[in-house]
Amino acid sequence: MKLRTVLELPDCQVLVQGDPEREISKVFCCDLLSIAMGKAPANGVWVTVMGNKNTLAVASLTDTACIILAEGVTLDEGTLKQAETEGIAVLASGLPVFDMALQVYKAGLA
Repeated sequence: MKLRTVLELPDCQVLVQGDPEREISKVFCCDLLSIAMGKAPANGVWVTVMGNKNTLAVASLTDTACIILAEGVTLDEGTLKQAETEGIAVLASGLPVFDMALQVYKAGLA
């Protein structure tokens, strides 16, 4: 599945587009940055409620393709600009983490 599929999900707002042609490997859910640092898959979609600059740092370290901020969480403008510089897509959704991850999975990882 390509990132473009995730960017087109109806319950998401695209905050940073990233590379729509990037391949997606898995969807990953985690709200503990220390666990995400060791377990987030490269080229994955990370669904979380952790909306701070450390989330972006972990995504960069793990080569995450896309962060989806669930439950209405957002990132500040400076962090969004950094995500754009690093090529990490960032989306926001009002859905719970599990529901959002399930949408990603059903969209093309199933």
